[in-house]
Amino acid sequence: MKHLLLGASALALTVGLTGPVSAQEGEFTLNILHINDFHSRFGPIDGYDANCDAETDAAGECFGGIARLKTAIDGKRAELEGENVVLLDAGDQFQGSLFYTQYRSEIIAEFANDLGIELMAVGNHEFDDGPEELAALLDAVNFPIISGNTNVENEPLLAGRIPGTHIMEIGGEQVGFISALAEDTDETSSPGDGVEFEDTIDSLTAQAEALTAEGIDKIIALTHVGYNQDLEIASNVPGVDVVVGGHSHTLLSNTDEGAAGGYPTMIDGVDGNEVPVVTAYSYGKYLGDLVVTWDAEGNVISAEGDPILMDASVTPDEGYVARLAELEEPIADLMNQVIGTATDTIDGSRETCRMQECTMGNLVADAILDAASEEGATIAIQNGGGLRSSIDAGEITMGEVLTVLPFSNTLATVDLSGADVIDSLENGVSDIENGAGRFPQVAGLKYSYTLANPAGERISDVMVDEGGEWVPIDEEATYTIVTNNYMRGGGDGYGTFAEGDNPYDFGPPLEQVLADYIAAQGGEYTPYTDGRITIVE
Repeated sequence: MKHLLLGASALALTVGLTGPVSAQEGEFTLNILHINDFHSRFGPIDGYDANCDAETDAAGECFGGIARLKTAIDGKRAELEGENVVLLDAGDQFQGSLFYTQYRSEIIAEFANDLGIELMAVGNHEFDDGPEELAALLDAVNFPIISGNTNVENEPLLAGRIPGTHIMEIGGEQVGFISALAEDTDETSSPGDGVEFEDTIDSLTAQAEALTAEGIDKIIALTHVGYNQDLEIASNVPGVDVVVGGHSHTLLSNTDEGAAGGYPTMIDGVDGNEVPVVTAYSYGKYLGDLVVTWDAEGNVISAEGDPILMDASVTPDEGYVARLAELEEPIADLMNQVIGTATDTIDGSRETCRMQECTMGNLVADAILDAASEEGATIAIQNGGGLRSSIDAGEITMGEVLTVLPFSNTLATVDLSGADVIDSLENGVSDIENGAGRFPQVAGLKYSYTLANPAGERISDVMVDEGGEWVPIDEEATYTIVTNNYMRGGGDGYGTFAEGDNPYDFGPPLEQVLADYIAAQGGEYTPYTDGRITIVE
């Protein structure tokens, strides 16, 4: 049984160390670099996690991008030359940009191999295109991809190819890795009938016991189950020394006031030890950087670090920038792809969509509600400011859809009380006078607002669709809301979304949702309004 050593080391572990730990005989220190939920965001993003254009990037206002990650990872390896370093990926490389739409796993494998990722956990989005695309990724990468609670033995394309555990020899020591994937992946992705997901805690416990039986006394859980469950793993799975997670897009930091917790977050383990838990937000905006030291008996005696922000201070790797420019060329053909026709102009102008029901708002809200209905969503709320253009009558191209929805925002859901839904709508109509983008376009919901009333007292007559009947919203009931990941994270003042229950940013990007929805209408779309938003004079 492992126990954290008491005294000064234990105290430093709890508060987070700021300086190096002096090496003692038999100690082993590992520098863990990690990413999670990259979602094919190969280009830079802005402060709202949307695509960042070249002008904004040149102004130093962008973050992330694979070229910055390349610079940061190579720089850390050079800085730590001669020390023990491992680069981990906690899953969800698939889905989230036109790079993925165009190249699927091919582009992911190219960059992941070149970055030198040494181990990856399966993310739920790795099943978005069925077992076939995950199998293609396995064919192309030169590192293992693991998931201990993902039973693929009845799926011929994957059987025997996704181990539950992995052992690395690093600096003369054996380090064991275990892994688990969110158990509801069959609901959030498309793994197929041959893939089953077993209990997370039971599976990880069995994996850790198997490694311990082999004499492994340094065990890292590389997971894709979300921060809250990572905390449960740390407190319930014997033998686990460190948890490196993904799935919930959680930021842990010792300096960012908006972080969900410290980096690392320390949890009392079942063995009487303290287990550091880390995760590094999403989209390549941060590079996780954790330093862990074990003593000669395999007890963690220190854990320190902080995620590195990939901001303008990190110069993008020139070779990667050039390669991305090459890869972008065929995407122009995708932009010209005709996805359907509009029988009339679909109005997405800011003059209408930021103050009243508009035809583009109805189209997008209907599309995202349709896409998330199988997840239990019954209400859609889309910010009017996220709609950037109208579409004229005639052919609709993918380029036009991307002009309307240029941010690569993804579908996201959250559970709210009826009272919180009303509060959200109040936020949405609170700054109409200034043309604020927070104005709520909706589906599965009707509401009225009175502009003459003060902000916070404008919403009335909120109705929800229940089985085809419009009924007053129940302030005590719980509703699953579908929106975009920007709003779900609290953007445009939607703090109730950020504080809601069961938040989940599950993708795919809104532009793909809209294109698929138009295609599902037979390729011809007739814009309409139906009175779902009423302005009371």
